[in-house]
Amino acid sequence: MLVKVQKCGNSQGIRLSKSILAKANILVGDDLEVVSMKEQIVIKPVRKIRGKYELKYLVSQIPSNYKVQEEDWGSPIGLEVW
Repeated sequence: MLVKVQKCGNSQGIRLSKSILAKANILVGDDLEVVSMKEQIVIKPVRKIRGKYELKYLVSQIPSNYKVQEEDWGSPIGLEVW
């Protein structure tokens, strides 16, 4: 399928046919991840399970230099026992 990049406001866009979206299991309103790789653009749906993101996707978004640290949430407000 050949498409043409078109002006869309201050951005550019392409239109994808209903059949292409169906083959990729993408619906109108779905969240998509767009990645640019060596003169290619890869568009992938962000899969959610029952309103939650997949763990595999969430873990892939953690920066490689992330350091785990303890958070101080302040003094207990209610009847919490820690």
